[in-house]
Amino acid sequence: MKKKQIGFALLAVGIILLAWGYQVSGSFGSQVLQAFGGAPSDKAMYLYIVGAVCTVLGLFRIVK
Repeated sequence: MKKKQIGFALLAVGIILLAWGYQVSGSFGSQVLQAFGGAPSDKAMYLYIVGAVCTVLGLFRIVK
């Protein structure tokens, strides 16, 4: 039972981080960096990566 609770917590944190990364990537500063550099900001990428890892780990803990 405790593993599922941890899984749901990880899933929630992962979704929040993914949403935050999406919001950061749409900010004015990030769009300027994308226009000149072609890549999203480092902060947005870190949020995407950590959010994806938390989401996958959360789903794995819930299912298993």
